Amino acid sequence: MNYTHYKQKILSALGREADFLYDTIDKYIEDAKKSNNNELVNLWNRIKQDRLKHINDLKEALEGEIHK
Repeated sequence: MNYTHYKQKILSALGREADFLYDTIDKYIEDAKKSNNNELVNLWNRIKQDRLKHINDLKEALEGEIHK
């Protein structure tokens, strides 16, 4: 595989993570809050933090590929 292919894969994964993080997960958190389900609120917030780390990892990987 060439570097362009790797960059496309990283960008694709970055897009999926960002979509989930910025569109979906906040809705889940709000639903859990409305249901007064603190356990689920905490779970979704932990997942959100994990996804933020994944996005940062993907950005670093992409930067590494760009600078090769």
